[in-house]
Amino acid sequence: MDSVEALVTQIQGLSSTAGDVSRLHIILKQSDDSLHPESTRLFPALDQLDPSKHSLGYLYILEACSSGPVSKERASSLVLTISRFISSCAAEQVRLATEKFVSVCKRLKDQALLLEAPMRGVAPMLTAIRKLQTSSEHLTALHPEFLLLCLLAKCYKTGLSVLHDDISEVDQPRDLFLYSYYGGMICIGQKKFRKALELLHNVVTAPMSSINAIAVEAYKKYILVSLIHHGQFSTNLPKYTSSAAQRNLKNFCQPYIELANSYGTGKVTELEIYVQTNREKFESDNNLGLVKQVVASMYKRNIQRLTQTYLTLSLQDIASTVQLNSAKEAEMHVLQMIQDGEIYATINQKDGMVRFLEDPEQYKTCEMIEHIDSSIQRIMALSRKLTAMDENISCDPLYLSKAGRERPRFDLDDYDSVPQKFNI
Repeated sequence: MDSVEALVTQIQGLSSTAGDVSRLHIILKQSDDSLHPESTRLFPALDQLDPSKHSLGYLYILEACSSGPVSKERASSLVLTISRFISSCAAEQVRLATEKFVSVCKRLKDQALLLEAPMRGVAPMLTAIRKLQTSSEHLTALHPEFLLLCLLAKCYKTGLSVLHDDISEVDQPRDLFLYSYYGGMICIGQKKFRKALELLHNVVTAPMSSINAIAVEAYKKYILVSLIHHGQFSTNLPKYTSSAAQRNLKNFCQPYIELANSYGTGKVTELEIYVQTNREKFESDNNLGLVKQVVASMYKRNIQRLTQTYLTLSLQDIASTVQLNSAKEAEMHVLQMIQDGEIYATINQKDGMVRFLEDPEQYKTCEMIEHIDSSIQRIMALSRKLTAMDENISCDPLYLSKAGRERPRFDLDDYDSVPQKFNI
């Protein structure tokens, strides 16, 4: 333990200036291997350090403390210790040892799940993300861990806070896959189907050399959310989708594609029979709840089709046309759709007649103009960002060497001779 005490003394003395912290970092790297065998006896050393002043040294010792097996009894105190450290640590110091910081934060997640209390990890993990990020466009290794905790704790609104950022910097491809997949699930939980489609689409179309389980599960949900939000689904993927995804995704998701085909017929009874026949498959994929929303959305789609044909219609006629049990049930569906802005209509309670109306939006209110302007500004900023990224890539030596190898070479004989005369 003398070596540990000496290390604590060095941490206390070399944490004031940037130069001291750099020297301390070298010492901590050299001492790292000797710290792990002492993991069970290092906790008292943490009491001698201030996590806000000695963040780098505290991080190294805390990582060693938490690296060994932790009992359920000690897990609660470890979660508290890590949470306090994340809250008070100096960002500029922990960024010097990113891998250590990520490891400690992942251990926080593991212990919170061991205690069956994912809520305890949500706030500290969000704080950790903000301290690790170099900018709001930076996707860290902690984003997927945070979103997973939000899902398990059902803190969907908190999870949305990191999904509004436009990501352009990614450390590891797997982080992007999990971030988009978990983010899609959070948006589904909040009924934000448009954003969910965007995130799931990112998983399905992301570059991949071989198919992976995350992409397969994302594609299943992508099909279901497409049916709920758009009322249709196309198996045609964009041209920039990897060939591995183009070839293999459909084979792994055949029951879902057949569900989409059944949905396309507009016949509720046939869709319900298909769902019941394949219930075990959807349940084993944990998608049964979403499939039930697909069935419910068919009633809405059928009602929306009626608005294109009729100006007025009785609730009883709506119920019989879209295969609902009663006029009261049809009224509930229509009222919900009016509230959600999916149709524009009025209901006459006296005679039970529904009058379908045109969209009242004239696109000339101050709010609408502000919305359009903000969308234009965002697209312009995105355009500038893409231009800058394109310029950086075209100057990258690795890209240029690879592009040079793949570019076909031509001999002079490959070119046609230049004509001497032109006929006009």
